[in-house]
Amino acid sequence: MAKKEVAVGIDIGGTNTIFGFVDRDGNLLGEDKLKTTHYDEIEVFVAALYEKIMVTAQKIGNGIDVIGFGIGAPMGNINKGTIEHAAGLPWKGIVPLAEIFNKHTGLPVIVTNDANAAAVGEMVYGGAKGMKNFVVITLGTGLGSGFVVDGKLVYGHDGFAGEIGHTAIRPGPSNRDCGCGRKGCLETYVSATGLKRSLLKIMADSMEPSELRKYSFEELDAEIIHEAARRGDYIAKRAFTHTGRMLGFKLADVVAHTNPEAIFLFGGLALAKDLIFEPAKEYMEENLLSIYKGKVKLLASELSTQNAAVLGASSLVWSTKDLKS
Repeated sequence: MAKKEVAVGIDIGGTNTIFGFVDRDGNLLGEDKLKTTHYDEIEVFVAALYEKIMVTAQKIGNGIDVIGFGIGAPMGNINKGTIEHAAGLPWKGIVPLAEIFNKHTGLPVIVTNDANAAAVGEMVYGGAKGMKNFVVITLGTGLGSGFVVDGKLVYGHDGFAGEIGHTAIRPGPSNRDCGCGRKGCLETYVSATGLKRSLLKIMADSMEPSELRKYSFEELDAEIIHEAARRGDYIAKRAFTHTGRMLGFKLADVVAHTNPEAIFLFGGLALAKDLIFEPAKEYMEENLLSIYKGKVKLLASELSTQNAAVLGASSLVWSTKDLKS
């Protein structure tokens, strides 16, 4: 009996790295993860990741045939197979990820931006099926974005198009430091870490009671803030409203640049649903040029319960295979 061909999709995030074995139809046959933050050396990280992938493959059984590895990572460059100056990762400078990965395997290794991988996943397997113009915003430890225009993913001149997380929402020397070395980047306000920073600022400036005052800085995270907001905590709700408004303001600019049919929100922060979607939609519409008002859908990723970035990264392998056929 012939083995089932599968691609390994890998999503390298600032906190966790998730991988999965995906067949051509987008079925996830097995998955696992490891902590990105536990590895200061990229070579050690890749070796641990590859070993875990092989262990998971054995658990799935002998009925699969891995044909390649697709990797989505912050500041991933599809042209060079590198990660370049990623603010939210432990490894600095230009990291030759595909080259290091190929020390462990002779199979194809394709690297791209994590948000671009999520956009491909949404287009191939999710809510963007049939759409030619849309944007995916990934809201995790940082903020990523992938743009599809006229049915094609936009990479730009040297592979780095679409980094709206590192466009300024509040420029100036007194604004928030970003891991990229600049100040006032959107990511510092609209992300899991940005939400936490906003909450602490609101809490410091207010005498309003909040269950979140009992947490230390290290203990507090976006999930705790989300749960408190659902229970009606005033400070937590204000933090989400502020975050959503900052996002909506920037999305109005995004619409002016690319005129998308829809914008999809993906990632942990998007799971807050109305807490983030309502203020984002309101502020986007309020700041849109009149010709765009009421025309752009703001949608949750249809792959939120799976992993759009893993599926998207895996589809890079299938695309390469089809081109060579």
